[in-house]
Amino acid sequence: MLEFYYGVGTCALASHIALEEAGVQYNAHRVDMKANQQNSPEYLAINPKGRVPALVTDQGVLTETPAILAYIAQTFPKANLAPVNDPFAFAQVQSFNSYLCSSVHIAHSHKGRGARWASEESSLEDMKRKVPENMRACVAMIEQNMLRGPWVMGESYTICDPYLFTIGNWAKADGVDLAEFPKVSAHRERMKERPAVQKVLDREKA
Repeated sequence: MLEFYYGVGTCALASHIALEEAGVQYNAHRVDMKANQQNSPEYLAINPKGRVPALVTDQGVLTETPAILAYIAQTFPKANLAPVNDPFAFAQVQSFNSYLCSSVHIAHSHKGRGARWASEESSLEDMKRKVPENMRACVAMIEQNMLRGPWVMGESYTICDPYLFTIGNWAKADGVDLAEFPKVSAHRERMKERPAVQKVLDREKA
């Protein structure tokens, strides 16, 4: 049985949705980020980074959203969550998810996690001021160059879609009005209609 660790409002939502989409059995464990549970000895024994998500498999523990998403797609190919038999197409999936992880998530993190990169108060405030501009540029890049159709990769739903949906959840708080981006907005509405998304959102609200 897979054991999945997540925090409400975090990037773990993408993997959480993917697990539901795959239709596999797993146990979901909420990590109380506000109570600093991610830094408890018990959780650090699972993920020494003190972050979510973490997925405990029979082979060991996986961390980092792109890695977990790829594992789900490759381990449960009947769910058709990625073109796992086409190296180039799968690399394109990985390319999109890597962009979200390495560029978009970092731009978002400058608002509340600036202390990871700077200690001077003036530097922290400057990073916060840049968040709306940087996040808007990231969403524009996705809108104009990456979102190929009703789903990120075109006509087929993939592990890219819950990740984009997750990033979109942060837009308003980051000063980005998604109404400026009709393709991304329409994608979000399609995602909200999926039973797996609804189930996970209900679980995270409970």
